Amino acid sequence: MRLNLETDKMIAEKEGGIGWITFNNPARRNATTFDMWQAIPKILDDYGRDRNVRVVVLRGAGDKAFVSGADISEFAERRNTPEQVETYNANTERAHKAFHDFEKPILGMIQGFCIGGGLAVALDTDIRIASDDSKFGVPAAKLGLGYAFEGIRHLMQLVGPAYAQEIFFTARQFTAAEALRMGLVNKVVPAAELEATVRDYAATIAGNAPLTVKAAKAAVREGMATEGKRDLDRVARMVKECFESGDYIEGRTAFMEKRPPNFKGR
Repeated sequence: MRLNLETDKMIAEKEGGIGWITFNNPARRNATTFDMWQAIPKILDDYGRDRNVRVVVLRGAGDKAFVSGADISEFAERRNTPEQVETYNANTERAHKAFHDFEKPILGMIQGFCIGGGLAVALDTDIRIASDDSKFGVPAAKLGLGYAFEGIRHLMQLVGPAYAQEIFFTARQFTAAEALRMGLVNKVVPAAELEATVRDYAATIAGNAPLTVKAAKAAVREGMATEGKRDLDRVARMVKECFESGDYIEGRTAFMEKRPPNFKGR
């Protein structure tokens, strides 16, 4: 089922427990526009409320790019005054916050260019699977752009300070093999196998107990938060909810009966 959106540059489809989100601007290597950022919170709100959606996958249209950064062709119209810049940035921040606050797992299916703002989008996912022909990088230092603390902190939490500095200082493009070595991606596969691999991962996650997956994601997110700002009571409540759920009974029963469990998320 496809969602009705106000822009055709984002495609949102539901299929077999998977919510697909496609950045659909292939003529510009799926560079992000104002309308695309605006659509993201709406899509995630729908997917979050739909019990049938167990996992979300982000991908780019075509095989040339995941997301190649911002679409600069609209800057004259959208980022031409301080007020417009403030509005644009607020819109982008809302989208990233929607990703951050989303409680279900998000997979990144990365093929081709994953550059600048595209890498920031990839960092919004929980598991990143890339094709062997993918390219990664942050060209800010070649453009004279300043990069906000949160963006650098997020990258540093994933790859560590040494690799984060290499990525930002050199502003060069890194291969998929280099990204894997850094820990920027979880897995690299041949381009011809990418979609099948991602679908297999997504189906596996969708078949697991939703409350357990949700609690695990929450625990990881709280672990990455600044000490003193962690809501560990929330995680404890979510763990308790798992043990009090029908899915816990179903999981034990299915194990004893040697059959696949049928989890309901409650």
